[in-house]
Amino acid sequence: MPADQITLDRIAKLHPKVKQQVQEMYMHANNKILGKGVRLRFAQVLRSIEEQNKMYAQGRNGNPGDIITWARGGSSYHNYGLAFDIVLLYDTDGNGTFEKASWDEDENWMKVVAYFKSQGWKWGGDWAGKKRDPPHFEKSFGYSTAQLKLKMNGNYPAI
Repeated sequence: MPADQITLDRIAKLHPKVKQQVQEMYMHANNKILGKGVRLRFAQVLRSIEEQNKMYAQGRNGNPGDIITWARGGSSYHNYGLAFDIVLLYDTDGNGTFEKASWDEDENWMKVVAYFKSQGWKWGGDWAGKKRDPPHFEKSFGYSTAQLKLKMNGNYPAI
């Protein structure tokens, strides 16, 4: 199946230490795990601290919308290029245009989760309670976000 250019562009923004692995995982998931009529897309990848703070403000202190993150700017692995969020796209009418975006934890979703976890990525769906985040995957290399913040060298932490 042809690659989704939107996702490839987003993967290109990941930390250099994970970029190649994630691109290979993405291609494998689309070509070997998901069937015809289903495509994986990365909805979120690298976010600036400012973007993270805007997302954190959503649904809080009178700001419209639902709460969508529990991490303030600087305390998300997205801020360091070490996290991504997924969505599945479905071609519901068979014409190749992928009309429906889904975050449902269906059989296809769980196949992707199992594969990414087997490749060493932590899944946000394993988190307990309100902080559970099924679209989210991260790789910390043993560093907390506070440690990564101290290791920043240009656009990414030196790890």
